[in-house]
Amino acid sequence: MQKNGRILIVDDNKSVLSSLRLYLKHKFEKVTTCSNPNQIPALFAQEDFDVVLLDMNFTAGTNSGNEGLFWLKEILNLSPQVPVILITAYGDVQLAVNAMKEGATDFVLKPWDNKKLLVTLQNAITLRQTRKEVKDLKQQQEQLQKDLNQGFDAFLGNSPAMGKVFQTIQKVAQTDANVLILGENGTGKELVAREIHRLSLRSKRIFMGVDMGALSESLFESELFGHCKGAFTDAKEDRQGRFQTASRGTLFLDEIGNLSAAMQAKLLSALQNREVTPLGANKPEAIDVRLVCATNKKLVEMVRAGDFREDLLYRINTIQIQLPPLRDREQDVLLLARYFLGLFSERYGKLLQKLSRDAEAQILKYAWPGNVRELKHCMERAVILSDGREIEAGDLFLNSTEPAVDLGSQPMSLEEAEQVLIRNAMKRHQGNISSVAKELNIGRQTLYRKLEKYSI
Repeated sequence: MQKNGRILIVDDNKSVLSSLRLYLKHKFEKVTTCSNPNQIPALFAQEDFDVVLLDMNFTAGTNSGNEGLFWLKEILNLSPQVPVILITAYGDVQLAVNAMKEGATDFVLKPWDNKKLLVTLQNAITLRQTRKEVKDLKQQQEQLQKDLNQGFDAFLGNSPAMGKVFQTIQKVAQTDANVLILGENGTGKELVAREIHRLSLRSKRIFMGVDMGALSESLFESELFGHCKGAFTDAKEDRQGRFQTASRGTLFLDEIGNLSAAMQAKLLSALQNREVTPLGANKPEAIDVRLVCATNKKLVEMVRAGDFREDLLYRINTIQIQLPPLRDREQDVLLLARYFLGLFSERYGKLLQKLSRDAEAQILKYAWPGNVRELKHCMERAVILSDGREIEAGDLFLNSTEPAVDLGSQPMSLEEAEQVLIRNAMKRHQGNISSVAKELNIGRQTLYRKLEKYSI
């Protein structure tokens, strides 16, 4: 029979500690005893206890119970979810009842009945597990609500290239195989991940997306694996990581190619062992997630160059889906443009009904280097600025008769080429720093420095 539960017993009477330890050590996972309550904070820093048995008085000749009340509050401050059971003499029953109003879970009388004590502790462990499940569920619901409030575009396409993508999604969705989605920025990699989740056996569970490119080394473990209260300066409470929050659901790791070597190693370890250890914890937690990753980088080339771990690539790449750029989806361009026209016309209360022929021709002529994301932003801007009943070519501001600068068409230095790339990206994204940094595969701070350097 598996023994569950980590018990902390705090009593100044060493014979009481010895008796309780001898009786309980074969019935629970771990029993820790402590005769000096001043050691409680240090013990909680080392161990995550499921139940605390706490004496009411620790100073000889004292029976007010104030010491027990003080340490009860300290324990609940250290770990609000842990049940505290008071050990008290018969004459202190009223004091114990009052202590329960301060947060104690139950009390046992000295001398205790072993069977009753065992039942009380087992009930307390069940309560602890229930509290943890409720807390975890609350965090999952909060994350799910944030996720739902974001809003996402429809997943559309009639082109042969997208037909292949849809077929692969249908085949892989109801398995638990890890999926790697490749494609340029703006092609809809997250939409593919969400469609896989929607069609999967985990569809009733949470879909959790993480932008790996936005995670710093210092936040990586806390964000993905969670942390315990006090693990670092700002850790005010226990917090689930994304792996735990996405339990039994789908975890989507976007921009997986941006991970440093150290971050790759930590992620690989978690995936191989199917468990994570929160920062500040001593015990790993099992994880159960469907993993979907995405990147616009060429991971095979990165492996050859030593920039990406080959074993991690094999781990995340059971099934690979290559998303085509919008320029290879000619049949889908107007379909998507009309969809976005309807979406933004409704959102902004416009009576726009269609695209003019000139607008359609310009949309088809344009190369869409920013892919579906650029088309979406273009249509939103056109809807906002249009004063007519249809979108005219001039509302699009595409200037398709003036193609983007061909970097190979004229001699220029590396810095001049970099300026052109940044200026074009800034124009496409209307100065949105996050979008420009993502397209250029550089950090926001790096982009700011280059903007200042080139006076853009």
